[in-house]
Amino acid sequence: MKNVIITGASSGFGKLSALTLARKGFKVWATMRNLNVQNKENKEELLAIAKSESLSIEVIDLDVTNQESVDKAIKMVIKTDGKIDTLVNNAGLMYVGIAEAYSLEQVKYQFDVNFYGVLRTVNAVLPHMRKKKNGLIINVTSVAGRLNFPHFSIYGASKHALESYSESLSYEVAPFGVEVKIVEPGPFGGTNLLYSGPKEANTEIFDAYGEHKNTPKTILNNLNNFYKSDDALDPQIVADAIAKLIETPKGKKGMRVVSGLDYGTIDLNERLAKVQTKLVESLEMGHLLEVN
Repeated sequence: MKNVIITGASSGFGKLSALTLARKGFKVWATMRNLNVQNKENKEELLAIAKSESLSIEVIDLDVTNQESVDKAIKMVIKTDGKIDTLVNNAGLMYVGIAEAYSLEQVKYQFDVNFYGVLRTVNAVLPHMRKKKNGLIINVTSVAGRLNFPHFSIYGASKHALESYSESLSYEVAPFGVEVKIVEPGPFGGTNLLYSGPKEANTEIFDAYGEHKNTPKTILNNLNNFYKSDDALDPQIVADAIAKLIETPKGKKGMRVVSGLDYGTIDLNERLAKVQTKLVESLEMGHLLEVN
């Protein structure tokens, strides 16, 4: 039975992916932080569903901002299963606000969750995947990792960084039989992500923006209203996209999969992919474009 580790499985895309993959016959390691406090109910709910449907789901503690927590979780999976087939980096946090008014500490934490957290989990699983000469890493970014939305400055920067890291990493590990892929969701309701970020710490700067300080709130309200409309998309689409990517044979997967409203991201990806390929080939590294 192939196994999958999913970070941020307490709700949203992570929870839906855990259930979707388990229902397809995968063994799922659904990870979340603060199992006995913050996510106690989420843990119990997921395990109750797994029990009622006879699904292979293990819920374990993993805080992507804590290296010891990451290492402990990965060691548990290896000790139990002896391998890691797929890692889905889904855990994330979204800051929407006045970039200037966020403290440096707040910005660092945004990156600690969205970017450094991915590096921690990836670096923990790669030695095992390279040894097996097989493995798949899926990093969930966002269309905001390719496009630039007003007042998504800090969040977008973390996702742009993750996009760049993921694609470059895919070349580095291809000779070892490991694939790195990206899933880029558009806006979806029901994920708890929209209001997951804190308010700006520097109230003096925030107030100096006058009437413009309310623009981020307007954006959030407009998105929230869209989520409640008949045009809103089901976040299950993202879970299905992740499942399809995992089920696609090695070497047949695209670098990026866009899920939901793309705002032109699909076209952008197609055009940039040609540029990227030419760049790698110009460096006489074309063999890194194909996974072994």
